[in-house]
Amino acid sequence: MSILPIPAAAGSDAAMPPDDNQLMVERRDKLKALRDAGVAFPNDVKPAHRAESLFAQYDSQTKDELEPLAVQVSVAGRMMLKRVMGKASFATLQDASFGTSGGRIQVYINNEGVGEDVHNAFKHWDLGDIVAASGTLFKTKTGELSIHATGIRLVTKSLRPLPDKFHGMADQEVKYRQRYVDLIMDESARKRFVARSKAVTSIREFMVSHNFLEVETPMLHPIPGGANAKPFKTHHNALDQEMFLRIAPELYLKRLIVGGFERVFEINRSYRNEGISVRHNPEFTMMEFYAAWWDYNDLMTFTEALIRDAAQKVVGSLQLTYGGQAVDLEPAFERLTIREAILKHTEAGKGVDDAVWLTNALRKLGATEEKDRLSTRSLASLQVMYFEETVEEKLWQPTFICEHPVEISPLARASDTNPGVTERFELYITGREFGNGFSELNDAQEQAARFNAQVAAKDEGDDEAMFYDHDFIRALEYGMPPTGGCGVGIDRLMMLLTDSPSIRDVILFPALRREI
Repeated sequence: MSILPIPAAAGSDAAMPPDDNQLMVERRDKLKALRDAGVAFPNDVKPAHRAESLFAQYDSQTKDELEPLAVQVSVAGRMMLKRVMGKASFATLQDASFGTSGGRIQVYINNEGVGEDVHNAFKHWDLGDIVAASGTLFKTKTGELSIHATGIRLVTKSLRPLPDKFHGMADQEVKYRQRYVDLIMDESARKRFVARSKAVTSIREFMVSHNFLEVETPMLHPIPGGANAKPFKTHHNALDQEMFLRIAPELYLKRLIVGGFERVFEINRSYRNEGISVRHNPEFTMMEFYAAWWDYNDLMTFTEALIRDAAQKVVGSLQLTYGGQAVDLEPAFERLTIREAILKHTEAGKGVDDAVWLTNALRKLGATEEKDRLSTRSLASLQVMYFEETVEEKLWQPTFICEHPVEISPLARASDTNPGVTERFELYITGREFGNGFSELNDAQEQAARFNAQVAAKDEGDDEAMFYDHDFIRALEYGMPPTGGCGVGIDRLMMLLTDSPSIRDVILFPALRREI
C-alpha cells in the first residue's frame, strides 16, 4: 500500500519515510484531515489544573457534597483509556502529576456538554493523543472523581500507537532505548526518575547547608586525570589539539582548594571509555566534594550523614530493601581495613599476610593477570586483589574499607604510621562500591613522583594509568592546606534508593548500541 508522507516541517527537507503499519497509516490520514481543516497542533492551550491537585482537594467529598459546588476545571494530558458508548463517552487523561491518582483523571463526554459535532470528532481520536478538556467536577455512581466536559480539544495527534495496555513494554532494552514510551506507560518508571531528581536536590541542599560552594569545572580536559580510567578522546578544531572527556573533576576541584575555596562540590557528568554492565555506564553522574582541614575520618563521618539524609528524604526511611534483602542505614557504618575485611569474611587466616600464599590463592581463583605480574605485586596490592575476588560481594550492609596501597592510590596521602598504604576508603553497600575518598596528597614533590610512576605504568601498557599533569603540580607548589576529598556515585545510590537491579534503570538514556 502506498503511503502519503507527512509534510516536512518548516525549514526541513526531510519527510517521514513510509511505514507499512496499518494503524500508523490510519493515524496519518487523520492528521492530514486535521491539517486540511487548519486545526492541527494548536498552541494556545493553558490547562489550569493537574489531576493530583484535584484529587487531593476534592476526592474526599461525596457526590452530593461536590455537585452544588459546580467546580470548574481545565486539564490536559495524554489519553490513556477511551470508552465510547453511543451518546456518552469516557476518556482517561494522564498528566505529569503524581500521587494516589497516578496523574490520571476521567473525563465524561456527551452531546449535551460539548455538542454533537465535537463528540463525534472525539470518537475518532486515538489512545496516545494529547487532549485538553474543561468542565465541571463530579463523582460517578461508583464514586470516581471525574470531569463532565463542556469543552474538549485534540492538541497533539499521536502517530504511533501505544504498547498494549495489559502487557506494556516487555522488552527491557526497548524500555531503555525508547524511554519516552516507558515513561508514558509505566508509572513506576516515572516515580523512579522523580525520586532521582529529589535525591540530587537533597544532596545539593545538604552540601550547601554545610557551607560547601557548588562549582562547575571543565568537561573537556587537555589531560585526563583524577582517576585510573580509560578516557574518551576528541579533537578541538579551533585549538587544533586532542582533548579528553573528563573521567573525574578531582584535579580541578583541588585547584580551587589551592585558590582559597575551602569547601567545594560538583554534581558532575563524567565519562569512562570502559565496559558496560549492571553497575557501569560510560556516561555517569557522581558528586565530588573537597574540604580543607579534613582527613579521611572526617570524610567517612560526613559521607555517612549525606547518604542517610538522601535516603530519608527520598524513601522516608533508613531501613531499605534491595533485591529482597534488608539494608539498614541507621547503625554506624562499619569501618574495616582491607586486611580486617579479609580476616572477617574469608578463611584466609595467616595467608592474608603472606604474598606467596595470596599469589597462589589468586591463581586458583582464576586471576586474569599473568603469573609473572602477580609475583611482582606488593603484599598490600595482593591483598586488594584477594579482597575484590572474595570479600567485596559479601559487604551487604554499609561498610567503609580503608588503607589502600600507595601504588593504586596515586592521589592519596600515605599513612604516617604505615607508609605502604594510604588514608583512603571505599564505601560498599549491597556488595558494590558507592564512594571513594581519601586524605589528599598535598606534597607537590611526592605527587610529582607518583605521576612519574603512573607514566611508567602507562609506558608498560597500562592504558588506565594517569598522565603527568604539570599544571596541577604547579598548583600544589603554591601550597594546598590539608584536605579531604570524596566522590559518591549518584547512579549507584539511586539504584539502592529505588531498588533497581541495573544502572540502566536509573539513567534516563543509558548507552546502547546504535540501532541498525
